[in-house]
Amino acid sequence: GIISLISLAVLSYERYCTMTRTTEADTTNYRKTWTGIILSWTYSLVWTVPPLFGWSSYGPEGPGITCSVNWHSKDANNASYIVCLFIFCLVIPFLVVVYSYGKLLCAVRQVSSINKGSGRSREQRILIMVVVMVVCFLLCWLPYAAVALIATFGKPGLITPAASIIPAILAKSSTVYNPIIYVFLNKQVSKML
Repeated sequence: GIISLISLAVLSYERYCTMTRTTEADTTNYRKTWTGIILSWTYSLVWTVPPLFGWSSYGPEGPGITCSVNWHSKDANNASYIVCLFIFCLVIPFLVVVYSYGKLLCAVRQVSSINKGSGRSREQRILIMVVVMVVCFLLCWLPYAAVALIATFGKPGLITPAASIIPAILAKSSTVYNPIIYVFLNKQVSKML
């Protein structure tokens, strides 16, 4: 789950950098790609290893089908880890996504003001794509984060195993939606299909 969130943030930043770059992209140089992949996995590893060393713990999630962070423990050790996960693995990646797509949209608007004709329709398509991607990001991860925070800080038993299934499935399926959105809302990609 964390690697998918970080990957979405890295991809949104990479998309922003690619679209606003003044020179043509070098398709033979994979250095930035590998750097993004390594940084994504390293950042995710930094935030998933601590429970193995005693900062919180892993255990069955929901009805016991999957494994996740122990959301139900109320001690300070566990609660501090949950808060850090929320900030560093949801809020910060979300801010990177919003920043990147916001800056991308500003750049497209700036180009559109120079090229009036086709620029306006391109701006609208990118705006729709950005809004859909951000909304999907929120729809996938906010329910899961809310359930985790309620389970950690709410009354014991408030979140039943059955109630945690849908948010967990939504969160874990989030990586599927961005490529689908990109394919259907990107004119160049849909022309190739």
